[in-house]
Amino acid sequence: MLRYSFLVLWILILAALPSFSAEPGPTDLPAGNMQKKARTACTMCHDARIIVQQRLNQAAWTKEVDKMVKWGAILNPSDRDALIEYLSSNFPPDKAPYVAPRSARRQH
Repeated sequence: MLRYSFLVLWILILAALPSFSAEPGPTDLPAGNMQKKARTACTMCHDARIIVQQRLNQAAWTKEVDKMVKWGAILNPSDRDALIEYLSSNFPPDKAPYVAPRSARRQH
């Protein structure tokens, strides 16, 4: 019982601590008719930064979307092609690479 109480105490302490992320918040997905669908289907499991850093052609985005659906992403089959088109047009191989914002270093 004491071990369980100690574990619960540590969980509560860790939950109360502020988050110290290198990046100041989630990167948003570009505007478009599938932005909301991409948010609900993709960012339920991972941050949008995972998406915006990708540079894939349509065939690769198709494989990626199908893999994510297989792994549990909730996507209406009637939205599949439109989502692949949204991702392909916003994150193609010839788009400049994503550069993550850097946080300022603290002076001691």
